[in-house]
Amino acid sequence: MAPSENRTVAHVVGTVLAELGAGHCFGVVGSGNFEMTAALRRAGVPFTAARHEGGAAMMADGYARMSGRVALVSTHQGCGLTNALTGLAEAAKSRTPMIVLTADTASAAVRSNFNVDQDSLSRSVGAIAERVHSPASAVADVVRAYRTALTERRAVVLSVPTDIQQALVDFDSSALPAVSAAQPVRPSQQAVAELARHLSQAKKPVFVAGRGARHAAHELRELAEASGALLATSAVAHGLFHDDPFNLGISGGFSSPFTAAIVADADLIVGWGCALNMWTMRHGSLIGPDAKVVQVDVDLDALGAHRPVDLGVLGDCAETATDVTEGLSGVGGETWRTPEMAQRIESHARWASEEIEDLSTDTHLDPRVFSREVNTLLPVERVVSVDSGNFMGYPSAYLDVPDEFGFCFTQAFQSIGLGLGTAIGAALARPDRLPVLATGDGGFFMAISELETAVRLGLPLVVLVYNDSAYGAEIHHFDRASEEDLETVTFPETDIAAIARGYGAHGITVRSLADLPGVTHWLDGPREVPLVVDARIASDGGAWWLAEAFKGH
Repeated sequence: MAPSENRTVAHVVGTVLAELGAGHCFGVVGSGNFEMTAALRRAGVPFTAARHEGGAAMMADGYARMSGRVALVSTHQGCGLTNALTGLAEAAKSRTPMIVLTADTASAAVRSNFNVDQDSLSRSVGAIAERVHSPASAVADVVRAYRTALTERRAVVLSVPTDIQQALVDFDSSALPAVSAAQPVRPSQQAVAELARHLSQAKKPVFVAGRGARHAAHELRELAEASGALLATSAVAHGLFHDDPFNLGISGGFSSPFTAAIVADADLIVGWGCALNMWTMRHGSLIGPDAKVVQVDVDLDALGAHRPVDLGVLGDCAETATDVTEGLSGVGGETWRTPEMAQRIESHARWASEEIEDLSTDTHLDPRVFSREVNTLLPVERVVSVDSGNFMGYPSAYLDVPDEFGFCFTQAFQSIGLGLGTAIGAALARPDRLPVLATGDGGFFMAISELETAVRLGLPLVVLVYNDSAYGAEIHHFDRASEEDLETVTFPETDIAAIARGYGAHGITVRSLADLPGVTHWLDGPREVPLVVDARIASDGGAWWLAEAFKGH
């Protein structure tokens, strides 16, 4: 391209996003976003056609989380955007760096069937509303939207009216400004000294790392070793300390009894990029009555947002951990970071090591037994995505992951049906790993159109469907309801494996451990199409984490 040419705004928008570094685009193409999508592809941005905009939004979310790059969603105006709204809400609440590039109706088309207030719609779910206001401002508008997504880690909706898309603009691609990630926030010397003092005085400190600390594993390990702290994560950061002998695993509803007891016994809990919300702290029950609480975050509004803290530190987790390690004068007396504690953690911190009463029957398999056995069959190098539902604790607790890029947990909006899109996006972000999706039958059926997308892409995706023929969480939440009332959340038995084969995937039904060789057979093969495992699971009477979770409803 010549340094300066007359181009349509649609072409400029796509080209600028590509030049700024957008990683991958997912979408459903209609007349309103056709040219912008074509421009993206011509400029080198890979594009994946989804079957539904909701699936496209979750693909982008999963891709961004596992790649660290800004992902794109391309939608038609009006209905295209509303179809993507639930996935957009998840991304917005999770602070996923993502741009929904959407057409919008022309300003004069007040009677258009597609006319909705897209800006208000976007803001209503927590996204940032941006738009291309005119041909003259097009480049600046796109750069502003991209900068917000990248530096603030926000989900942005960039609306481009159809009449503006066709306007010509003098475009010089060599004059684009560089947009780089924001510099990490250094904590104040006073905050560093205060945190160091808390650690020096603590006998039983525990670090709980969340989404905001996924880049800080090395620094946190060093500080934990220097201060005698044990390590844990929130669910979304699962895998961050996977090979550390003092890793307690997930703190919160998915904790093993041992991990929950240890966290509750801590005299100092430090949340690193972690909200310390009702899920991670079990409504506060994991914070001992005399425990001090410290929170480190780059977002000032996050400090103390869910519970009072004794110290709030405004700073990047890695920078803060490094500074505190350097300023730590010493730890008084013994800590609980001992060889004996490491042995106890190895023996008891994982649910797989806990003895259970097997609830399996002749026709249904205990979901804990199923999860434990599948974990031994799947390759270690995996990326596990988890849908929402009663089942979700089982894959989270029983499926091992190699690191923080091995677990994609989209639960900020608590919507079922997001998992399949998430898994596709994660798979494309990490082609070096086996993608695994854990989902319930309800969520799988909500998203099943995207199974065709996975088949079309030839993804070696393992879909584990925890099938109880019901919306299981509701069954157990309303356990005193009459059988007639529960008919609203129970369904006839469906042959999910046969349906999967109809989409072109490989499908097997698992009712007992004797059926699991079907998984091994697929793993030993070419893995050219997804494997859908219809696991007929036995009722657990309500998952162990469910009672805690429903306290917040």
